[in-house]
Amino acid sequence: MLERDVRRDFPILNIKVNGKPLVYLDSAASSQKPNDVLQSYCRFCESRYANVHRGIHTLGEAATGDYEAARRTVAEFINAPELEGVIFTRGTTESINLVARSFGHKFIKHGQSIVLTPMEHHANLVPWQLVAKAVGAELRFIPLKEDGTLDISEARKLIDHTTALVSVTHVSNVLGTINPVGELVQLAHKVGAKILVDGAQSVPHMPVSLRELNPDFYAFSGHKMLGPTGIGVLYGRPEILADMDPFLTGGEMIREVYLDHATWNELPYKFEAGTPAIAEAIGLAEAVRYLTSIGMERIAQLDHLLTSQALNKLSREPDTKVYGPRTQHGAVVSFNVKGIHPHDLAGLLDREGIAIRAGHHCCQPLMRWLDVQATARASFYLYNVPEDVDALIEGLKVARKVLA
Repeated sequence: MLERDVRRDFPILNIKVNGKPLVYLDSAASSQKPNDVLQSYCRFCESRYANVHRGIHTLGEAATGDYEAARRTVAEFINAPELEGVIFTRGTTESINLVARSFGHKFIKHGQSIVLTPMEHHANLVPWQLVAKAVGAELRFIPLKEDGTLDISEARKLIDHTTALVSVTHVSNVLGTINPVGELVQLAHKVGAKILVDGAQSVPHMPVSLRELNPDFYAFSGHKMLGPTGIGVLYGRPEILADMDPFLTGGEMIREVYLDHATWNELPYKFEAGTPAIAEAIGLAEAVRYLTSIGMERIAQLDHLLTSQALNKLSREPDTKVYGPRTQHGAVVSFNVKGIHPHDLAGLLDREGIAIRAGHHCCQPLMRWLDVQATARASFYLYNVPEDVDALIEGLKVARKVLA
């Protein structure tokens, strides 16, 4: 367990849902926010707000300083090799679309291959479908083994001299599978391919060092790591970003504009068109400081404890099927109860004050692989405690009595 009681830092955990204490088990969709993050956002808006990079007045310079300090804080958190490679976006989805549009359409050629996995979130699948269709590339998928882990022996065959890009999730938002992205990076680079890693479910839960992983692109979202919505990060190698075309155009991303042409700003501003999410970036930096004060290793240990308890207890529940590996498992547990639709289950658990996710989790191809239409999903974070797992199990007992 964590050395300090962090739950008191999250005011929303004091509310009641349907007269019951809130048990929040949906952090994989979006995490709750501690007071430090809420206050930092308000404090900036109340006393330092102005647009960035443009004004020379006091507030403008203060806002610019805070915004760029936030970039440095995030860069240090992920151990980014170069600060200019840290681009603020609206989230993981926009980050991946940026790479698909600005890298994929320009550098992936007819007859080359894009290697993915069947467990990808739609945000890391549909953009590559569009790229493949536009340029005439082939989509390849690393198959899954029965336990929901990647078949790396097949990956070694699929990632070959035709491969332009590998794009893979670090941690599955359905199966909880922690993928061996370090090995995939090596396989990609060995054949001269680039690799993008979707870190939406990894950066909030475990130490991530981009210097060690060495990907070409890495994307994640602020709202899944205690930060505000509408802010995310793409890290890209500056030498690759420099050759890519802008994703969006307008203000700030330009150097000079003429009536018939324009030139682009330096990195990272080339990819930050318009007024950025200033207060949100500052809130994300505060979330990073909060996570750092606790320690990512401790958070990973707590995740492991809670997830192991959930896997063990759910596996012993009658008529309950749990999906994904039993080891090397992230902080999400997907399951189904025989005879109860996941949506009905989520609705009944909500009556007990328990918030879970139900649906295809933006992974419809993976649902087909599992041979289900949907799953229920409980996900954990640093403010959860073992009693939350117990509440989930008791809620399932109630659900079976009512719905089965």
